[in-house]
Amino acid sequence: MSVTTARIMRPDDANIVGNVHGGTILKMIEEAGCIIGTRHCNTQPGDRCAAQLARVERTDFLYPMFIGEVAHVSAEITYASKHSVEVQVHVMSENILTGATKMTNRAALWYVPFSLEDVDNVTEVPPIKYASPGQEEEGKKRYEAQKMERLETKERNGELLMPVSAPDRTTKEPYTVGFSQSSLIHLVGPSDCTLHGFVHGGVTMKLMDEVAGIVAARHCKTNIVTASVDAINFHRKIMKGCVVTVSGRATFASNKSMEIEVFVDADPLIEAEKGKYRAVTAFFTYISLDKQGKPLSIPPMKLEGDGEQKRFEDGKMRYLQNKAKRLADKERQQ
Repeated sequence: MSVTTARIMRPDDANIVGNVHGGTILKMIEEAGCIIGTRHCNTQPGDRCAAQLARVERTDFLYPMFIGEVAHVSAEITYASKHSVEVQVHVMSENILTGATKMTNRAALWYVPFSLEDVDNVTEVPPIKYASPGQEEEGKKRYEAQKMERLETKERNGELLMPVSAPDRTTKEPYTVGFSQSSLIHLVGPSDCTLHGFVHGGVTMKLMDEVAGIVAARHCKTNIVTASVDAINFHRKIMKGCVVTVSGRATFASNKSMEIEVFVDADPLIEAEKGKYRAVTAFFTYISLDKQGKPLSIPPMKLEGDGEQKRFEDGKMRYLQNKAKRLADKERQQ
């Protein structure tokens, strides 16, 4: 089973120099995944259900996409456990003037089906047919790995990050974490939500990319674009009517890229007694570009305190691990 969606990129999808926002592409990826996940989970008798995004694996932005190009998003289910499905998504950009196409993104997403009758009830996923026993075994390994990492991330990011709506430029030096740290506040409305009244994962990812982009732009003071997103974990659902605070802070900078840690905290307005909670966490990586689209060096970060130093070292470790993995993948393909 597969799904393909397509639409032309408009000016409101892009930044001031015409690069399509990473958040726009992430939202299209999630929409395609939600369609095929929901469609598959309703292929058997029983409760009708809707697929809810639980996790997005690391997503690389291989090439930029521009205003006027057509994005073709293809989604395919590659593994099904008892209560979740893995969806692989590929994004191609098409220049409709020349006919040239190129792959811009690859992503893997995990969905969990929730009953439309009882929003807390996770329904069973219909099995899929695999091309070989090995394909099923590889899928099971990916399932177990993401399950373990989700639990570890939830424990590590349990604390609430105090939102900062605007950095205090009179007391913070440029290139410090406090100078560029940013937040936005969004009231969740009906247009943001699924059939259940929960926020679409794509809407959340778009907000996260906006905040991370602001942090990167304040630090670099140049045109910045999304280079990659490490795994995005959706720990808890966000209901319609919640106020969400999306906060981002710089954690690491190499010579050519910088990492932004992003948190999404939800605050129920109507059921205020439930209290504010951490809903989503992720790391975004950005690169800085000049007016010709050529990479620029990232200004070094000025670290203040042991906490920032610890986050910087952790970010450096992730950077080196991802770099080694890219090199290994490149050698395998040769």
